[in-house]
Amino acid sequence: MKSVGVLTLGCKVNTYESEYIINELKKAGYEIKDFDDICDVYIINTCTVTNSSDSKSKKMIRQAIRRNSNACVVAMGCFIAANPDIDIPGLDIILGNKDKSKIVSLLDEYFNTKEIIRDQYKGRLKEFEDMYITDFPGRTRAFVKIQDGCDNFCSYCIIPFVRGKCRSKDESKVISEVTDLVSNGYKEIVLTGIHTGSYGVDLDTSFADLLEKLVKIDGLDRLRISSIETTELNEDVLNVLRNSKVLVDHLHIPIQAGSNEILKAMNRKYDLDYFFAKIAEIRGIRPNISISTDVIVGFPGETEELFETTIDTCKKLEFSKLHVFPYSERRGTASSRMSNKIENGIVKERARRLIEVSTELEKNYMNKFIDSEVEVLIEETKEGFSYGHTGNFLYVKIKGEYPHNSYKTVRIINIEYPYCIGE
Repeated sequence: MKSVGVLTLGCKVNTYESEYIINELKKAGYEIKDFDDICDVYIINTCTVTNSSDSKSKKMIRQAIRRNSNACVVAMGCFIAANPDIDIPGLDIILGNKDKSKIVSLLDEYFNTKEIIRDQYKGRLKEFEDMYITDFPGRTRAFVKIQDGCDNFCSYCIIPFVRGKCRSKDESKVISEVTDLVSNGYKEIVLTGIHTGSYGVDLDTSFADLLEKLVKIDGLDRLRISSIETTELNEDVLNVLRNSKVLVDHLHIPIQAGSNEILKAMNRKYDLDYFFAKIAEIRGIRPNISISTDVIVGFPGETEELFETTIDTCKKLEFSKLHVFPYSERRGTASSRMSNKIENGIVKERARRLIEVSTELEKNYMNKFIDSEVEVLIEETKEGFSYGHTGNFLYVKIKGEYPHNSYKTVRIINIEYPYCIGE
């Protein structure tokens, strides 16, 4: 029996795809081990969203090659799609974002021939690669990949080039997969994709239609959207938010910048007036909803004044958390050709300041729930305490060890960041 270690870098879509790969390898008789163990096969599912993602992808590939020079080392995913001609001695199977689902047959081919496989698709991906998962071992929430690709072409982003066109999973397959996961005990499902809210643009359906059907599945307690653009929160989607408590009290809505000047340079599809109005509309439906966001700092042309505007915007919008990303130049994107770049030291300092703002906003949101009763899905127990998340993504610590994947109703009595303390 050959052993394999799988390492996932980057987003929830990669997490889903890696879980599918692990399931397929198990079915084929492979022993799944930790990536840090000595294995016969190493698979690195890479990311290329930033320079640091590229560096980590390369580091992990080389680390696997050094750990066992006789192993078959597989690199796949976005970093490889962006660098199809990569040449690292000891790298045996080289895939982009196509044919990840064929990993078992590709490994069979490699072990039969011992020849390097470079399965690089030339051109922009147009077909959805079907995967289907019925189990996420060790997790209380299961991911379902419903969509791939992006057509937005924000000026800083390489992902439309490496993930291809917007394309969607067949609606009946999504419903069946979610139903199977719920039947297998998963109380929370997370819908994920590269551009999740664009689901259905290539099919005779829409994201709102899919949501309407999913929230009616018997036994599904929580449905979470991994991320959605503000322009995709149309009236039909908001009606699902209005009419079904299965859709949780949390939305992750990337803003990326808090000034109209930078939003325009980024080729984002909204201005601040639109964004503020949409957030107000959402809070009119769910007053206590948690809204987290992504923010890029140090984008070309971002003056200190514009950065201060972003801080002010984030505070006014009262986000519950900011995911802060220092601007990272991606070769081939429109912003890589812009001349007014910001010094690295300034970018790092702005990122530090915005992370401090995020902590302040997180605490403000958490404090709203002191003396409130919340329902926690238990994810972990250790040293006499249980830990889990509420639907609106409060991270709660409770004295006592309660069963994994069970609900516990508690009262929030205190905040010990990053936890809410419940009893």
